[in-house]
Amino acid sequence: MTDKVRVLIVGLGNMGLSHAKAYHALDGFEVVGLCSRSIETMTGLPDELSGYAKFSDYAAALSELKPDAVSINTYSDTHADFAVQAFEAGAHVFLEKPIAETLEDAQRVVDAATRLGKKLVVGYILRHHPSWAKLVEVAQGLGKPLVMRMNLNQQSSGATWQTHKTLMKTMSPIVDCGVHYVDMMCLMARAKPVKVHAMGVNLTPEIDADMYNYGQLQVFFDDGSIGWYEAGWGPMMSETAFFVKDVVGPKGCVSIVAAEEAGEGHKSDDVDAHTKTSSLRLHFSDTDSNGAFAREDQIINTEDEPGHDDLCQREQEYFLNAIVSDVNLTDHMADAVNSLGIVLAADQSIKSGEIVNL
Repeated sequence: MTDKVRVLIVGLGNMGLSHAKAYHALDGFEVVGLCSRSIETMTGLPDELSGYAKFSDYAAALSELKPDAVSINTYSDTHADFAVQAFEAGAHVFLEKPIAETLEDAQRVVDAATRLGKKLVVGYILRHHPSWAKLVEVAQGLGKPLVMRMNLNQQSSGATWQTHKTLMKTMSPIVDCGVHYVDMMCLMARAKPVKVHAMGVNLTPEIDADMYNYGQLQVFFDDGSIGWYEAGWGPMMSETAFFVKDVVGPKGCVSIVAAEEAGEGHKSDDVDAHTKTSSLRLHFSDTDSNGAFAREDQIINTEDEPGHDDLCQREQEYFLNAIVSDVNLTDHMADAVNSLGIVLAADQSIKSGEIVNL
C-alpha cells in the first residue's frame, strides 16, 4: 500500500456524496474512482469530485482499480455482497448502516473481514458526534435501571419520499434508522438485550401491503433497563415531537433539547436535523429536607457542534486511523451485529404479534 489509502466510493446518494467529499478533503486518502449504477446520467456532482474516474459496474471498478479501501454507500440489499467482494479483492471496507439485511449476512460480512485480515467500519455516525458522546456519558451516570426514549419521524415529500419508498422495498424505517438509536441505547445501558416487543402499521397505499412505514419497538435489558424507539416516514407524518431523545434513571434525566427544529419549516426530513442537538438538559432527582429539588437543571451547551458533512469526515478519519494504526475492531463489528439483531427482532415482532426473545 502507498502512503495514501486508495479508496473507491460506491453509491453517490446523500451519504455517499458526503463521504466522497470527506475522502477528497483528507490527506490520508486518494480517491481512485466513483461508482454508481446511474453515474452516466447523474447531475449535480460537486465540482471537486467531477474529475475522478467513473464506473457504473462495481465488479469492473474493483478489478480495474484494485483499491486499498472501498466505501459502500448503496441501498442495504447490496451491503453484504458488496462488502464481501471488496474484502476478497483485498480492500478494507467502510460500510453504511445497516451492515446487512439479515443476521446471517451480517455475520458473513464480519467473518470475511476477520478471515481476510481487513478492517470493517460500519457507518454509525452518532458515535462520532461529540454531543451524542456526552449524552451517553451523562446517561451512564444516572444509575440503573435506565428508561431510554428515542424517535425519529420524518415528514417526507418529493424526492425524499421517493427515496423512502425505495428503501421500504426491502427495509422498514424502524430497521433502517433504528440501528443508530438502538446502538446508542446499548452504549448507555451497557447491558445485554433480552427481549423485544414492537408494533407497526402501513399508512399508505404507495408501498407493499406487507411493509409498514410507521413502527415502534420496546427493548428490554438484563439489568432492568428498557428502551423505546419510534420511526415513521411519509407525507402523513406529524412534525410534532418528531425528535425525542430522553434518558431517565434513578438519579435524574438527560434530554436533547432541539426545540427550534420542532415543526419549523418542515425540517424532520432534513438530514442535519437528525444529528443536531442544540443543547442537553440534565435534571437531578435530589431533593432537600422539604422535598424540593436540591439542584437546578443544568444546560450543557452544544451549539458549537459539527454539521452532517463534518461528521462524515470524522467517520472517515476513524476509518483511516483503523487502517493505518491497525485498530482492533472486534467490538465495533460485534456491536453492529448486535444492534441489527435487535431491530430485526422488532420487525419479527411486528409481523408475528409476539414478543421476541433474543
